[in-house]
Amino acid sequence: MRVLIVEDDRRLAAALRRGLLREGFSVDLVEDGDEAIGAACATSFDVIVLDVMLPG
Repeated sequence: MRVLIVEDDRRLAAALRRGLLREGFSVDLVEDGDEAIGAACATSFDVIVLDVMLPG
């Protein structure tokens, strides 16, 4: 299962990524909405974990 994490807090994003990788997920990580839109348009994700308080 492929997961996109959209999170600007690097420590939280890294922890989420480590946990998901440990459970066998394929994980992509981006830090802002523009990157998220680009990633979502370029790749098919099963799940998107989205920070609702992104800056900008």
